[in-house]
Amino acid sequence: MNLILVWILNAVALLVVAYILPGISVASFGSALIAALVLGLLNMLVKPVLILLTLPITIVTLGLFLIVLNALLFWLAGSILRGFQVSGFWWAAGGAILYSIISGLLSRIIP
Repeated sequence: MNLILVWILNAVALLVVAYILPGISVASFGSALIAALVLGLLNMLVKPVLILLTLPITIVTLGLFLIVLNALLFWLAGSILRGFQVSGFWWAAGGAILYSIISGLLSRIIP
């Protein structure tokens, strides 16, 4: 039950990000649910491999390169989904940061 609630809250966080940032658009709540699912899968399956491959640059930049990885995954999700659009890398970077903050805050309401 908690997994479904987290998924719905992440979709809501994605809608909030799309409302705040003009370079990111979500067509509907259903599109937000699909985008939240794809973002979760990308973060679970692709991100660990990318972190391992980019470990030297992540260490040199004291972890700041992880923001770039998050932005690239956010941008990738926006490019493969129809109802979720990201206009460019900088919108993806801002959207990924804002999405992380909002979804983290929303996940705190789950006991």
